[in-house]
Amino acid sequence: MSVAVLLLLLLGLGVQVAAQGRRNRCFFNRTQEFCVCYNLSEETAGSIIQCLPATVVEFWGGDLEKYTAFPIGDLEDSIIDTLGSLIIQKIIIGNVLVPEVLLARVLRFFSYTHVQELAFDSCIFQGTGDWSDMDGQDLPILSLSFHNVTSAPLTGHEPAFSSLGRWLGTLQELAVTGSRVTGLPCAIGRLLRALHSLDLAHNSLGDGSLAPAFCQGAFPQLQQLSLHHNNLSSYHGVCEGVGLLPQLQHLDLSHNELRADPSSSCQWPPSLQHFNLSNTGLDEVPAPLPPHLQVLDMSHNHLHAVDISLSSLRKLFLNQNLLQAVPSIRNYPMLDTLHLDNNSISELPRAEVKLLGRLQDVAVAGNPFSCSCSGAGGLQALAATGHLGQAWPGDYRCHSPEQYQGWQVAQVPVSVLHCDPAAVAAPLCVALALLAGAGA
Repeated sequence: MSVAVLLLLLLGLGVQVAAQGRRNRCFFNRTQEFCVCYNLSEETAGSIIQCLPATVVEFWGGDLEKYTAFPIGDLEDSIIDTLGSLIIQKIIIGNVLVPEVLLARVLRFFSYTHVQELAFDSCIFQGTGDWSDMDGQDLPILSLSFHNVTSAPLTGHEPAFSSLGRWLGTLQELAVTGSRVTGLPCAIGRLLRALHSLDLAHNSLGDGSLAPAFCQGAFPQLQQLSLHHNNLSSYHGVCEGVGLLPQLQHLDLSHNELRADPSSSCQWPPSLQHFNLSNTGLDEVPAPLPPHLQVLDMSHNHLHAVDISLSSLRKLFLNQNLLQAVPSIRNYPMLDTLHLDNNSISELPRAEVKLLGRLQDVAVAGNPFSCSCSGAGGLQALAATGHLGQAWPGDYRCHSPEQYQGWQVAQVPVSVLHCDPAAVAAPLCVALALLAGAGA
């Protein structure tokens, strides 16, 4: 089922309502104002009536090809009023073959609705549509997503994009995921003037596909860009590819096998504040980093050391690496969150413990801690600040010495009498000597 049939059914454009007694294919959740329909057809169209009070409607399965030649003319005023009274805000179309010619003829009717989100999941787009009716047409849809869809390559469809230009110029969110996308024409980005979120995850984008997609004048308002799970490999190449995005704030490059180029003069957009480099196979911190970062995620890599200085950084995620020491907190004066779980850290120096105690969120669980008096004492002192979170004490265990191996760090005795008996014995001996002298 797709937008076309939805409108055909809701607007009553010649489709007969099913007779009573036919099997109901739509299910409405009144509490959540959610409705889902399966394999809807002319024979089961009557059940769609119960979806009218829903704000979210899903259609899964159906046969649209037989509607390709369906006559769709201009709407009567009464039907336009009916469309305007519907409260549907989101429509999801899944598991269906969509004739593009039919979609092109019906999409303009959305201008009379309040639908703001349109999503296609596991669909096949077939053929070519005549989009000329969309010239100068406004649509209320602000969020458009495609997941696991199959269609002709985007390159060569510039005339269609031009006809959709007025609507695309107001679109705010676009997601094309899991669809084997290898690139985007520059012309699309220049039409998407208001887009602030673009998700291209789980595709086949390579290093050479970014610069053409994010060309001069493309995506001028883009703030969030997700490129995780693609075929990117060059840190420098990605930097050059997104360098012309003037408003970029969030960039997700996770789950790409990146290499840190030995020398790179590329400059990241100065607006970039959130950078996700997790699961990228890095064994060293790449350079340069965006200069005004507030959040840096380099978890699940192969880092042995982190020696960087970012004065604006607030959150640093380094869990699941090979670190043997805590990075110097002095390099991050604004830091409030530091995650170091599952590294190779054996002890927290007392100087760092004092600095870590000033943070709001610290995580060091799953490390092979040495539970000497200083090692266990430092962690216990940090835990006393209340910032170690729910993993304390269960996930903080001793790796050495042998007598404490497997113990929870919180259970290791670190009293002065236990850890430094000489410090207790010396003043005691002095006191006894003074008493003996006084008695003589």
